Amino acid sequence: MTTRHAATAARKEQITRAAIALLGERGYQATTFEAICKEAGLSSKRLITYHFSSKDELFAAVADQIVADVETYMRPALEAATGTRELLAAAIRANVGFIAGHSAHMLALQQILLNGGLGGWERHHIESQNRLASLFATGQRTGAFRSFDPQVMAAALRASIDNAAPLLSAGLDPDLCANELIELFDRGTREQP
Repeated sequence: MTTRHAATAARKEQITRAAIALLGERGYQATTFEAICKEAGLSSKRLITYHFSSKDELFAAVADQIVADVETYMRPALEAATGTRELLAAAIRANVGFIAGHSAHMLALQQILLNGGLGGWERHHIESQNRLASLFATGQRTGAFRSFDPQVMAAALRASIDNAAPLLSAGLDPDLCANELIELFDRGTREQP
């Protein structure tokens, strides 16, 4: 990566991180280019409009940044898993851990979605669900999981994790939450005795 490209990427990340913080602290309406400029320590909002032509484009980049942060957080746990069942448990635990430990990210995403801007999130949501469906299909091929529709199970898991966010922000113990979800989907994917 050239120095110019690295500087551009760093500036974009600086702007998206400022937007995440503001969305989480002040909400959608207060997250203006002027406020982002101040939060990011930029001298002019032209530095934002140079990289992002609209608020929608910026919020799509915010969704991309959140996904990148989730993937970075989850990668070590997923790489350490040794089998399909362990990978499923690791994915659940890491997802819950990220949600519990990154409230600004979750609030930012919630603000974007509640205010009608998918911000590129729908594509990421579908990709996440497809990765889970692939995990379930692999587990079925190897005999680790019973027969079921992988897409339906993936949708159920994704919804369960996503809907745990309000409980976690209200103080639910992340380990308890992860353990319950792991138990639920472990039982749901096993052959019945």
